[in-house]
Amino acid sequence: LLDATAGPDLGDPYWAPPPKRPFIEEVGADPGSLRIAFTTKTADQTTQVHPDCVQAVREAAALCEDLGHRVEETDFTRKADYHAIGRDFMVLYCGQLAATIQTICSALGHEPGPGMFEPVTWMLYEMGKAFTAADYLIATTNLQKLSRTVAALFTAYDLTLTPTLSQPPLPLNGLLPAGEDPRRSWARVASFAAFTPLENITGQPAMSVP
Repeated sequence: LLDATAGPDLGDPYWAPPPKRPFIEEVGADPGSLRIAFTTKTADQTTQVHPDCVQAVREAAALCEDLGHRVEETDFTRKADYHAIGRDFMVLYCGQLAATIQTICSALGHEPGPGMFEPVTWMLYEMGKAFTAADYLIATTNLQKLSRTVAALFTAYDLTLTPTLSQPPLPLNGLLPAGEDPRRSWARVASFAAFTPLENITGQPAMSVP
């Protein structure tokens, strides 16, 4: 299935490099010695990372080293201006969310209203409507520059290793308590998922390993 679907579709502006061999031949293949950078620090340098998450990364790094890979702890997240990234990310995130909601409601033939969504979603929708087209284009340009900065990191390393989340799994409604100020709920979400935006924004291939 991977062989059949690999490669760009008609009109794709960019795509992954073509595979060098059938995907089935990758199973069990010797990866060689990889250069691995790891960190347990978030880009904002302030989010408290739970000790369990830190331990998991350090154990994974030690295992990789035992398997013959070159492992180095380096705080590569410092290369990014976290606050500028957060601002630009929100322009794109909220803009896309607003566009999705308006597209669906237009197809259904009615206007969106706050009673149709969770409070955090409605807050982000209204933020998305407030941004301008110029805001969107400026944010896109800034984040494309960030992608180039991150791409340069991979001239020295083959992959990076971080926690996926800053905390272990939370109880239901742990991120979005009913009746809470949606701005506080959103801040909690951002802190919980502090490691993932850099990969999402720059388009790096990534996976979460239990």
